[in-house]
Amino acid sequence: MAPKRFKKDVTTYFDYKDVKTLGRYINAYGQIEPIGKTGLSMKQQRQLAVAIKRARHLALLPFVTQG
Repeated sequence: MAPKRFKKDVTTYFDYKDVKTLGRYINAYGQIEPIGKTGLSMKQQRQLAVAIKRARHLALLPFVTQG
């Protein structure tokens, strides 16, 4: 099982306008990191997913990365 990476500095609220923070939870292919890697609770993971999807819809984050 992969080690949990981001547990130390978890924010309690994910804002869709904070692209720098949301970018930490997206892998190189533009996918949202799984709960095992992020170390978030289920509630936080759902809030993160909603924030990332809102940011993508407003073109603040890409749907896929060019690579």
